[in-house]
Amino acid sequence: MNELFPIFLKLENLHTLIVGGGYVGLEKITAVLDNAPYAKVTLVAPQIRDEIWKIAEENPRIALVTKPFEESDFEEKDLVIVATNDKPENQRIKSLARARHLLCNVADTPALCDFYLSSVVRKGNLKVAISTNGMSPTMAKRLKEVLNEALPDNLETAMEQLKAVRDMLKGDFAYKVDELNRITSVLVEPKPKG
Repeated sequence: MNELFPIFLKLENLHTLIVGGGYVGLEKITAVLDNAPYAKVTLVAPQIRDEIWKIAEENPRIALVTKPFEESDFEEKDLVIVATNDKPENQRIKSLARARHLLCNVADTPALCDFYLSSVVRKGNLKVAISTNGMSPTMAKRLKEVLNEALPDNLETAMEQLKAVRDMLKGDFAYKVDELNRITSVLVEPKPKG
């Protein structure tokens, strides 16, 4: 059973450490920036792919440090993503992060993860995150494709209109929730067969 608690983090208010500068490090920094373009990220690795250097050149909130990971790299960081191809080193970094109460994701090692990076469907301000509890990133990717096709592109307009209605509603929280549920019920009513 999937017992994960889904949250959306404001990474522009946090400092993310990525350890690893190879292909997986590139994948992780790209995922972070695709979802949070103003995220503050420090990436530490003895060798860093050219593509990561290009990303950093275009983004002043990215710091690249060319050296092996040291425990001092955790200073002033809020979140850790480990993306090296050295399993014992990944385990060591995870243990050090745990001792400092830092949330940590270790790529391709669900048992060492405090959180997973999900597949994300975006339609304007709507984000739908998909998790398979670390079991099958490929399944999450396929579901992302299905949802991306199924959700209409005009959702942004509908959300703006609902926000305007919510802002105009008078009454307590419960009344507003009931009224917004009534208004949006057409989204889930079964279509008449015909």
